[in-house]
Amino acid sequence: MLDARLTPARALELAGPWRVLAERALADAPLDPADGLALLASDDDALPALLWAAYAVRATHFGNRVKLCMLNNARSGLCPEDCGYCSQSAVSTADIPRYRMKPVAELVAAARQAVAAGARRYCMVTSARGPSAPDVAHLCRAALAIRAEFPGIELCVSLGLMGDEESRALRAAGIDFVNHNLNTSRRHYPAICSTHTYDDRLATVDSARRAGMRICSGVIVGMGETHADLVDVAGALAGIGVTSLPVNFLIPIEGATLGDREPPPPGDCLRALALFRLANPRAEIRAAGGRERSLGEAQGLALFAANSIFVDGYLTTAGQAHAAAARMVTDLGFLVEPPDEAHVDVAHA
Repeated sequence: MLDARLTPARALELAGPWRVLAERALADAPLDPADGLALLASDDDALPALLWAAYAVRATHFGNRVKLCMLNNARSGLCPEDCGYCSQSAVSTADIPRYRMKPVAELVAAARQAVAAGARRYCMVTSARGPSAPDVAHLCRAALAIRAEFPGIELCVSLGLMGDEESRALRAAGIDFVNHNLNTSRRHYPAICSTHTYDDRLATVDSARRAGMRICSGVIVGMGETHADLVDVAGALAGIGVTSLPVNFLIPIEGATLGDREPPPPGDCLRALALFRLANPRAEIRAAGGRERSLGEAQGLALFAANSIFVDGYLTTAGQAHAAAARMVTDLGFLVEPPDEAHVDVAHA
């Protein structure tokens, strides 16, 4: 039985044939693509050992803590892009709320609610190709107010494509992270979006890094990609040195371009999480959008690879309530990371 109270050394003993992958990850060696493909092609009987391998790496760098994070959809349903997975895109007919930017006071109030719910990170998200100058100024005012009230909270924004000017302004206002997902491999990207490119996304990541922000970039599993695509993007994220890596699972939303796809099954989700942990051993891995639907009662197993989760919903879809998430975390032997404490890398403490 999987139990988060075991030591990394004991987890390695239980990892069976996957132990060598965990040991390479612990040595910061790149994941061999052939090993990644073998991992994704393995059957469900191999999952316990694979999760122990992922856990040995996760526990070495993050202990048994779980960071809770909350999203705020600061502007909804007004995006001109055509991303196939998104209910807010210009081509989506999904029945969702559509509104312009929330007032600063409302964004600050939501940060208070996030802290009260035990969240360590608060992320403000807008639907747009990229932020206008007034958007950036508005979110900077919100960030300054939140930072004054909660100096220890991690602040993140996800605003679409950005350049150096926007990134510098956001960093000066106290934003720690920019979330801008690669979403899939370079090869598969044109199949999910035609209004911007994979390189546009990489440029935004580079801009945020130059401004001094940490990089939050991840994927969406289940959009018709191949195993090779997942291995490719896992390596790409390692190459850009992401600090935070959300692993989302497609939520088929009626009216979105990919709304008729079946969500990925639980075993595929867990194998993907193990892949991203072993390819990005020091990154904060977040079990993100769609985990509730795709993993169901098995979603707690995601924590053996991931050290962070979203609570209280996503942008236009519901999610696990924070109280239920906290119970899930502690029932498996993990600890919720306090909202007023910085994470300690136990490998370097």
